[in-house]
Amino acid sequence: MDGVGTNFDDPRFTAFGLFAEAYTGLTNRFAAQFEEHRLSSVEFEVLLRLARSPRHRLRMTDLAGQTSLSTSGVTRVVDRMDREGLIRREACPSDRRSSYAVVTPAGMQRLEEVMPGHLELMQQWFIGQLSPTQLDQLLDALRTIRDAVNPCATAGSAETSPEPAAPSHS
Repeated sequence: MDGVGTNFDDPRFTAFGLFAEAYTGLTNRFAAQFEEHRLSSVEFEVLLRLARSPRHRLRMTDLAGQTSLSTSGVTRVVDRMDREGLIRREACPSDRRSSYAVVTPAGMQRLEEVMPGHLELMQQWFIGQLSPTQLDQLLDALRTIRDAVNPCATAGSAETSPEPAAPSHS
């Protein structure tokens, strides 16, 4: 069969292939450690995104934009994690169609249990493989790509109009 003229040695294939292989390798190394703590990688991602967000919460649509999940996928994961007591839904006072996913104290505790081992694995297999300069360059490059292909990924990460704090019931 005659080739169509595609250069299969094109460095664009190489760049994306290396990125995909590195990502797959890292997620495989992290998965076993998450399972030890009764979390899937998606549940870990949701807990971490919420814990790193103002007031430990995000609108469901913003959570979908910041994770690998669709809007319906976020709904299923949040519902499951809500039943497990790791997160809860909270009505959005300014938009009845919207709701927040909020990490619970039990969710924060589970995340605290996972983090030491996760950080150790990240250091060993990711951060520790790079010099500080390489890491800075990688972060800059990934932000550039992320902002181009997923501009909604930072939605909700900084509150522009803080709502009054809810009364504490502790």
